[in-house]
Amino acid sequence: MKELATRHIFLIRHQRPNVSKSGFFNQQQASQFLKNYDICTIEQLVNKPAGLPYEHVTQVFCSTLPRAKQTAQAIFGNEVSLIADPVFNEFPRQIFPVPFLKFPIKFWLYGARVLWLLGLNNQDLEPFHQARQRARKAAQKLAQQADKDGKVVLVAHGFLNFFVRRALRKMGWQVVRQDGSGFLGVTELVKK
Repeated sequence: MKELATRHIFLIRHQRPNVSKSGFFNQQQASQFLKNYDICTIEQLVNKPAGLPYEHVTQVFCSTLPRAKQTAQAIFGNEVSLIADPVFNEFPRQIFPVPFLKFPIKFWLYGARVLWLLGLNNQDLEPFHQARQRARKAAQKLAQQADKDGKVVLVAHGFLNFFVRRALRKMGWQVVRQDGSGFLGVTELVKK
């Protein structure tokens, strides 16, 4: 019986978006920040992540958001084929109402995420349980492609990548590299 070659999946978080987080934001400014975050360009890439199979990559999966697509092109160049799919988009969030007060943007972003996770800030948004199902679907898509190609790369987002990694581990994939969840962080998973 022929043994299957080891398959690899690389999950990469996008590069830092070119948007300022400094200062204090009221509710309206924080909402505008989120809109800007989703459409802005990324900061220039100084170093590419190490340890990626650059010579074997002909296609890269990514979310449809500009920061993921721009990061994929900055890392792998225009020669690779980008497969942008909304299944790889970041989990949604929206700013919650706190009128008249100003806070650092991290307060708004973490607060929005926690309230969304608890189901208290998800009006007109994909609920958490559906987002987790989408991450499982994304993991299955990557695993199926790895069965065909041996090596698969996804450039997406921190929260989405976390739940994709979790779903892949439940499918028997093992994490062999985890650079953290920061910008350009790489997680590599393998399966024989």
